[in-house]
Amino acid sequence: MPPGVVVLVLVVAVLHVAWNALLKTSGDTLRTAERAMIVGVAAFAPPVLIGWWVIGRPGLEAGTVALAIVSGLLEAAYFICLAEAYRRGDLSVVYPIARGTAPVLSVALGVSVLGERLAPIGIVGVAALLTGILLVQRPWRVVGAIRARIARSHASASSTDPTAASLVGAAEFAMLTGVMIAGYSAVDSVGARQAPVWLYAGVVFPVCAIALVAWVRLVARPSGHGASAQAAGTDRRGPAPWLRSGAAGTISLGAYGLILIAYTLAPLTAIAPLRESSVVIASAWGALRMGEGVDARDRARRLGGAGLVLVGAVLLAI
Repeated sequence: MPPGVVVLVLVVAVLHVAWNALLKTSGDTLRTAERAMIVGVAAFAPPVLIGWWVIGRPGLEAGTVALAIVSGLLEAAYFICLAEAYRRGDLSVVYPIARGTAPVLSVALGVSVLGERLAPIGIVGVAALLTGILLVQRPWRVVGAIRARIARSHASASSTDPTAASLVGAAEFAMLTGVMIAGYSAVDSVGARQAPVWLYAGVVFPVCAIALVAWVRLVARPSGHGASAQAAGTDRRGPAPWLRSGAAGTISLGAYGLILIAYTLAPLTAIAPLRESSVVIASAWGALRMGEGVDARDRARRLGGAGLVLVGAVLLAI
């Protein structure tokens, strides 16, 4: 994979961390996501329409349009699952599970369905990336909490653990989010090669926005002040203001557009795991700049994981 593509994907990772932080710290996460998509599509639609008109209003093949529609629907499902996960759990719980599930599925899809192949050095790079992500976030701790809660529930029906309950609900939606990420990544890696990236995205974004708005208005219920909200530790008074939501949506769609460009330059099996370096970027930033971590050993573990991700990125670039 060319070094320029590595840099591009890492920029996307940083933007993605920023977007997720904005969503998590909002009140009503689902309606914040809705506002974000509405403003994001409104921001990107004019230049796309102008470009489409200037170059002679080209059409897309039916197969490409179908892929774009499927991708848009999967994107909407991604936003719904992500918002529900953040409504139930913390960023440090949801993000690693969602982003950690996706690369494993993406590599499997790339190899088994799309016929992509990794060279030996690429396999080592992917392994280093995934090992680094696991070392930093240790998702098995969440699994352990879930198993402990199940054991307690069998021992005493009256025993409740709000923190463990939050982990259970957040983990379920986070894993579903990872499935959606893997799904639309596989679709986009094919669709983005069949048409200009900006034109393909010009179909994906509106489909996603329409599906998300329809879900919020016709299916979803207003968020309440229940135990799950308290466990999540977020404000339930309402969605983030339009300006803040719009900034999040613009960042999200901008990052998505950049990753579509990356899909035209490198295979899914290389991009998908590298994209998950956002998990380590967030953890390294917290350890170095925010003093997160229980002790020096914990911070060293996080930085060690970040180093493994860097090694994996270099091997993929080679």
